Amino acid sequence: MDRRQLLKRIDKAWRAFQGSHAGLLDSQMTEPGVTKAWSVRDILAHVTTWEEEALKHLPLILKGGKPPRYSVTYGSISAFNAQMTERKKGLSLTQVLRELNDTHHRLIDFIERAPEDQFRSETRFRHRLRLDTYSHYPKHAEAIRKWREQR
Repeated sequence: MDRRQLLKRIDKAWRAFQGSHAGLLDSQMTEPGVTKAWSVRDILAHVTTWEEEALKHLPLILKGGKPPRYSVTYGSISAFNAQMTERKKGLSLTQVLRELNDTHHRLIDFIERAPEDQFRSETRFRHRLRLDTYSHYPKHAEAIRKWREQR
């Protein structure tokens, strides 16, 4: 895989994720129960959080460093997710949507500038990128689609 292929994979998963909530009314976007107590708005904030984590840790990985373990720093990934959800609960839907799009664009810009050798094999960089993007978006897109079908 090269950068172009990776960007296509990310874009395809991103468009499917965006499509999963397209057309929902603001009131539907904030309705809890999509994934446990999370609303679509909460899921969007969650996806943004993980793209922010990618932007924070990918430069460290490029320098040969290792990101801190979530189990050590927060107790678990679930605890990290809960803490970030709590931190972002006061954001309006408009703010969440703006952060979602701004963060995604910053991440794509970063990927476009990253060294090409990071894409040609399963590097730590590419592994982290996969976890925070194209393997992450579909899980939440599917949850939103299922919720919409059950409504």
